[in-house]
Amino acid sequence: MRRLALLLALASAASAQEQLIRVQTDPKTDSFIEVTALFTKPSPSGYLPVRVKIANHLTSNRSASITFESSNGYGDSGSRMKSTFSFDAPAEKASEHDVLVPLIALCAEGTAQINVNLYGSMGSSFGSISAEYAPNQPAVLLGQKLFTPNASTLDAEAATKFSSSFRGGSSQFAGKFDARQMPEDWRAFSGYDSIVLTDSEWTGTSAGTRNAIISWVRLGGHLLIYSESGTPAGLNLPTDTSYGQISVKPVAPGLKLDAPKTVNATIPKATGTQQQAIRENYSSHWPLQSSFGVQGFNYVVFILILIAFGVVVGPVNLFVFAKSGRRHRLFITTPLISLATSLLLIGLILLMDGFGGRGVRAVLMEVRPDNGENSAYIHQEQFSRTGVLTGAGFTLAEAAALSPVPIDGDNRWARLTVSNNGAGRGYSSNFVDGKLETSGDWFQSRSEQGHVLDSVIPTRGRIERVSPSGDPQLLSTFDFLIATLFYRDSANQWWRADNVTPGNRFKPTPMAEADFVTFIDDERMRFTKRNQELINRIKNRPGCFVAVTTAAPGVDTFKGIKWKETRTLITGPVVLP
Repeated sequence: MRRLALLLALASAASAQEQLIRVQTDPKTDSFIEVTALFTKPSPSGYLPVRVKIANHLTSNRSASITFESSNGYGDSGSRMKSTFSFDAPAEKASEHDVLVPLIALCAEGTAQINVNLYGSMGSSFGSISAEYAPNQPAVLLGQKLFTPNASTLDAEAATKFSSSFRGGSSQFAGKFDARQMPEDWRAFSGYDSIVLTDSEWTGTSAGTRNAIISWVRLGGHLLIYSESGTPAGLNLPTDTSYGQISVKPVAPGLKLDAPKTVNATIPKATGTQQQAIRENYSSHWPLQSSFGVQGFNYVVFILILIAFGVVVGPVNLFVFAKSGRRHRLFITTPLISLATSLLLIGLILLMDGFGGRGVRAVLMEVRPDNGENSAYIHQEQFSRTGVLTGAGFTLAEAAALSPVPIDGDNRWARLTVSNNGAGRGYSSNFVDGKLETSGDWFQSRSEQGHVLDSVIPTRGRIERVSPSGDPQLLSTFDFLIATLFYRDSANQWWRADNVTPGNRFKPTPMAEADFVTFIDDERMRFTKRNQELINRIKNRPGCFVAVTTAAPGVDTFKGIKWKETRTLITGPVVLP
């Protein structure tokens, strides 16, 4: 009976995951390699968490490499993201590895496809996983306990709720997961809009998983917990959820959900889905792109050079340099004229565009020094224009989810637009020593490109209140100058300070709320719609501050870009020292 219970438990866990590849390397010794997606439906951006199990019971060392290719279109029309993971398989040992597979963002309605290729001395095989998303459909994860009795009714409701010309009305509402097998890295959840599970599943996850999901919530995710007891206790949920939301609702006996209400609860109405934000927020009237300005293209100069080239290589070459009786000189003069023209064109391009590039960044940062978190939760928008690049690879040192976004395609500099759905762009992202090394078309010569980045980084920066009573005296431990800071105390009085330097106490002056409203409205308009709505969620919290600086560094990507401005809006609670 004990063995039967174990087999049933293993079968239950496997059903909440998606096996991509399983190769029996040697049946006699039960040596194998198994590749499993921890969620049955990949998100339209972010990462796919994958677990690799290797059992090498042979007497010789083996190895395995797995290549993942994520695509967002068919044939050459879409973009692609490649990543490769290599594993050693020492003799007579078994191991388990959790990896994060970077995904290319789905820029239009259609299929998010991930192909998997295994090769090496442990064996070879091929697998895949895919998910279809309507343009307005949220990416949802649903715990196994709720998935089993509700999947069919939720799928039927989603088919009527989310319009799609692509798939003709069918829809899968959510991906399934086993709460006991959840990853402990917030990036695994970064592409999802909502996570839905029961209170027993929540408490059954590891502490690392709960911390990862809370980090995802602080970045803007929606955690929906259905209580089986009706009076949930011991969930240890934060009361202030930063940019995200946590909802706790009762569930009917038998864990049956009201399908219309559940589907509706997972739709982020104010911000739109992450897929919508990537597709719509940057392709038209992006404040950051508008503030950077437009660069024209001097067609006249190049047309004149080409006309001059035609005259010189034709009549002048024929009747002056290689006139009658000296036609053999054409074999020398024609290449020389062509080479000189090419060098002239290259020189003009370098003169007008230069090397490297320039850009601007807008950063939204929530700092949480409370409850031992000591973390900054970052949303970064960045727009850049490049000249000539000799290389465009970079290493992302911070834990982050990075995605190229389609921008306004009304100028010749844009490479990724909604209309071209990626235009065959190729990207590569590989983890090396815990850092993400990238190459490919993230940045291209003589181009305009936009990126959106989410990150969680450790920080000791905070605003402290050093006077527990009376008028506030504050202290900044950030290592950069803060231009303007507003603070709302527990009595809802607004205070303001300017030019706040690190390590020095300062006394803010009382201000009318209208002054803050003017300030925050102006700062909001520097961001896209999604981040504007996130700002609305945190702007009026008692006991918290809102500040702006142009001295914070931002999260670095390609070193060849000189950022003209990195404007950071910082929020968070004011804490006692």
